[in-house]
Amino acid sequence: MRVEASEPAKQPSGGVMGRMELSLSFFRRHLEGREAGKELKRREGADRSVRATSRVYNPAMRKAFAVLFLLTISLPLFGQSKPDVDDLKKQAISAVEGRQVFTQQMVDQIFSYSELGFQEHETSRYATGILEKNGFKVERGVAEIPTAWIATYGSGKPVIAFISDLDCIPRASQKPGVAYHDPIIEGAPGHGEGHNTGSAVNVTAALVLRELMEKYKIPGTLKVLPGIAEELLGTKAFYVRAGLFKDVDIVLGSHVEASLGTQYGQSFAPQGLVSVQYMFHGKASHAAMAPWDGRSALDAVELMDTGWNFKREHLRLQQRSHYVIINGGEQPNVVPSEAAVWYYFREMDYGHIRELYDLGNTMAEAATIMTGTTVTRKVVGSAWPPNYSKVVAEVQQRNIERVGMPQWSDADQTLAKALQKELGKPADGLKTKVDELKPPSPDTELGGSDDVGDISWNAPMVYLRYPANIPHTPGHSWADGVAEATPIAHKGSTAGAKVQALTALDFLLSPELVKRAWDYFKDVQTKDAKYTPLIGADDKPAIEFNQQKMEKFLPELRKYYYDPAKYKNYMEQLGIQYPTVKK
Repeated sequence: MRVEASEPAKQPSGGVMGRMELSLSFFRRHLEGREAGKELKRREGADRSVRATSRVYNPAMRKAFAVLFLLTISLPLFGQSKPDVDDLKKQAISAVEGRQVFTQQMVDQIFSYSELGFQEHETSRYATGILEKNGFKVERGVAEIPTAWIATYGSGKPVIAFISDLDCIPRASQKPGVAYHDPIIEGAPGHGEGHNTGSAVNVTAALVLRELMEKYKIPGTLKVLPGIAEELLGTKAFYVRAGLFKDVDIVLGSHVEASLGTQYGQSFAPQGLVSVQYMFHGKASHAAMAPWDGRSALDAVELMDTGWNFKREHLRLQQRSHYVIINGGEQPNVVPSEAAVWYYFREMDYGHIRELYDLGNTMAEAATIMTGTTVTRKVVGSAWPPNYSKVVAEVQQRNIERVGMPQWSDADQTLAKALQKELGKPADGLKTKVDELKPPSPDTELGGSDDVGDISWNAPMVYLRYPANIPHTPGHSWADGVAEATPIAHKGSTAGAKVQALTALDFLLSPELVKRAWDYFKDVQTKDAKYTPLIGADDKPAIEFNQQKMEKFLPELRKYYYDPAKYKNYMEQLGIQYPTVKK
């Protein structure tokens, strides 16, 4: 007697129940085989019975079925199935929340270092140390910049890069949580732009992503980079020239703001620029006894500045240009043999930036003709206007709406309103709703530049604005440091880290999304304009900048470095009651 299958075997469902169903099916068929063997033995005798049952039932078969049964029901114990994107995002949000103390300590630590552009030695040492301890490979001194670095984890595609700035502002020292001007060190640099928060945002997100990638074997590469000397617009064109983004698929930048939002196209610091110093060289003489023997380099500086100021009337309304005299001579009774002036030429596109720069060079040469001097120049920095990806921005906006704004406490709002009142601004406190996706708005934007623009012309990029500051502050001042080591900055940085992690997951898990971003980049973003560096082939990063200033203040700054082993936060270390406001 032969046992025939009456119908095709039903396919089991997936998951644990499916594996159990499969095991039970095998077990039932095994039992049916045993009964069939017994029937054969009764009807056909021992010899035929042995031959028949050897086909459908024997000890070897029984062992095989037993092993199969045990394996299938125990599969969940030996392997982790990969969750879907939504579940991974929930895990990422939970993991970022679990690192709130870490994020707070990183925000406060970098705030206490207060290092100017190109001198971010302690900050870079601190950030790279954290990344190395967490499995990232760090390459230091990239692009010929001692404080620059790139940290890498993982392998293969896609490659997701994170970037945020490190440097602070001259003369912006300020006690955090105090709603009026009260410097930690008089005249010292301070984080009057809030760049201390950006690394905390990106490093927190990167560590959470590393854990998820390792746990679920998610392919891809993470890169973390610092924005060195952003306040000088001093490095990112050199990063591009060094090829740091040549294999990057998506760039996720982050910058402190008073809101949570993102944008695409030419928006948020929409102007590009060239930053250039003109050094005039003359001949010294006694200013009273023999001035006719001298050739005043300062005269050349003043004539250039006068010519430029007359020219302003005939320039486009979109331009912004400004200068400071950085060397006006030594003392009045000596005809200055050396003098220098530093210009920023800002415009809305490469062609107009180049026109301003060329015009400045012409005026400098004209000043030398009038004064019998010579001139040399040094490009300190440059920035292309931004060109952010619509595809990446739309993905990021969905994550912004998912994360939402932080829950501000009464103390947070009290600090914000007190500072706004101190500044003579509307005392409407902190924002409570996320921003809508911001379209291109170059004609209605306030002026401003950021050298991430160069990166945005070389790979699909967005620039997250996360809520770690107070609305209506003037920018680049002590007032912008008031919130930067308080719960406002801590909560806002945690919100930013969540958005960065979620957005990276979207692209790590969807090759099609990466392809869409690159199709848009090639077919729309760079269709009518191609990137041409504003720096020359012989230009070098201005790594000597701010060295003397930092050497002057470093002994005092070191006395105030944050010690998280002793204090819960930096305000506690400084003895500040939060918030401190005028009575």
